[in-house]
Amino acid sequence: MTSAGAPATPILHVDMDAFYASVATRDRPELRDVPVIVGGGYRGVILSANYHARAYGVRSGMPSTRARRLCPHAVRVSADHEVFSTVSSAVMENFRRITPQVEVVSLDEAFLDVRGSIRRLGPPLQIAEQLRATIHDEQGIDCSVGVAASISVAKLASRRAKPDGVVVVPPEGITSFLHPLDVGELYGVGEKTQAMLHRLGLVTVGDVAHTPLRTLQRAVGDGLGSQLHELAWGSDRREVTPGRVSVFGMGGDPDKSMGAQETFGRDIDDRAVILRELLTLTAKVAGRMRVAGVAGRTVSITVRFADFTTITRSRTIPEATDVTQEIYRAAVQLYDRLGLQRARLRLVGVRVEGLVPRTAVHRQGLLGERERGWPDADRAVDRAARRFGSAAVRPASLLDREERHHGGPHERQPDPGSPTAHHSVGQTPNRAGTKTSEHR
Repeated sequence: MTSAGAPATPILHVDMDAFYASVATRDRPELRDVPVIVGGGYRGVILSANYHARAYGVRSGMPSTRARRLCPHAVRVSADHEVFSTVSSAVMENFRRITPQVEVVSLDEAFLDVRGSIRRLGPPLQIAEQLRATIHDEQGIDCSVGVAASISVAKLASRRAKPDGVVVVPPEGITSFLHPLDVGELYGVGEKTQAMLHRLGLVTVGDVAHTPLRTLQRAVGDGLGSQLHELAWGSDRREVTPGRVSVFGMGGDPDKSMGAQETFGRDIDDRAVILRELLTLTAKVAGRMRVAGVAGRTVSITVRFADFTTITRSRTIPEATDVTQEIYRAAVQLYDRLGLQRARLRLVGVRVEGLVPRTAVHRQGLLGERERGWPDADRAVDRAARRFGSAAVRPASLLDREERHHGGPHERQPDPGSPTAHHSVGQTPNRAGTKTSEHR
């Protein structure tokens, strides 16, 4: 067994390539060789871009107006979060068939510890290639894999493997791989820490590695100094933790909350329009929660004013829920409590926090409550959406907005703030050119 495939490199970091853009365009071959931007709308923020668009400087999180200036001929496609979640779940299931030691970092990346799978499936490099082939064949998207002895080095290796490749960093190749890099490349080092280290004259990872530990600790603090020293030598000892956890203990669990937001095409002060948007966003979030099998008690809304001032308000409801109308009712109450009096809004968002498995929630019936109510209606909507598409079923109060968008007739619709709004049913490759490399 070579060093590239020895148990000395048991950690895999698997990262989907331009995940959102790849999923959004996988059934549209005409977009394969053109710049594509996902999300953004007229004044929103870019969710993702494919590699053709990135060549023009377009990046996720960039305002759509700037992205259009950089790449005016890019094709914009809508973001379908339900599809993203479904594909992500299928990919993660592939990982868990390899090993139960899977730490999910986000929808499109995870760490795997495969030391228990080597006898059954072969060396880590072989496992990495098998995973890439399976994901490509089953989901029609590509991924890159870093293989190393530690989490931090595997993460950097997968970045070097992009797009659509594998990079193996054996123990004897760690220093030659790490030390020429800028300190900002180290996993978990942000812009502020990078700037601070540059001011201290520590520009490369090698500079940090060869600074005595006590000197480093005096300059940046004991905790950060120790962490940077370990990262610079690739000797971080953190183990892969099965489940969904944060990186190096920093930040929150990505699946402890779900949310959605929308930037209006023009500033809005009409309560009915704003509530319709809150309902649309709530339906998206609740649908994703039901797909994931989770429920939550804390509902929050975000509003951004025309001058870009942003505020967030939240409330905790009595029972964890995944029911659209219950979440929406809480969101409307939060909005009304703001007392905005026709203040012009640029953006609104809805989020549910403190998510727990739905199976752990024991819903208590209320006296006089119908035997079948909103939970059953939501699940009927979910079944119809799976069969006919997400646009097939939507709250009736949203039909007027859809008709206006398509130039259709206007009819008076129910107040979107009313809990009695009803749902309406509508009609509704071979792998070539990939790369594998080993750093020595």
